[in-house]
Amino acid sequence: MQMKQNGYEKYVKERTPVRKLGPDMAKAFVAGGVICVIGQGILNYCEMLGLDQDTSGGWCSMILVLLSVILTGIGVYPKIADWGGAGALVPITGFANSVAAPAIEYKKEGQVMGIGCKIFTIAGPVILYGIFTSWVLGIIYWIGTVTGVV
Repeated sequence: MQMKQNGYEKYVKERTPVRKLGPDMAKAFVAGGVICVIGQGILNYCEMLGLDQDTSGGWCSMILVLLSVILTGIGVYPKIADWGGAGALVPITGFANSVAAPAIEYKKEGQVMGIGCKIFTIAGPVILYGIFTSWVLGIIYWIGTVTGVV
């Protein structure tokens, strides 16, 4: 039994990709930075057109989501995410990718059972726990304001 366990551990060690923290962090920084620079460029352009800051922010978000979904659809965003890791997955573009990718993958199963059932398989937990956490923090804040702590 011990020999089987050692053999399995050796197999896992051979198959597990070796990651280098420094280069991975640099790639994530560059990927996230490029996305942010693109977003800042969109913001600057919108403000140059005379839009106020809030409206420019809305347009920036919509354009970044649209670009992310298009790049996901043509297979480019997954390559960016593979290279840039969390740098490409954390911003709003990564969230759009996490919604679009299952929709594209499961479209062959139909509108309802494919896309409708599977679209939030990746993003659903993020939405659920994000809303739950904000609710809990809102209750804590409310208790703090009622008691005079905050």
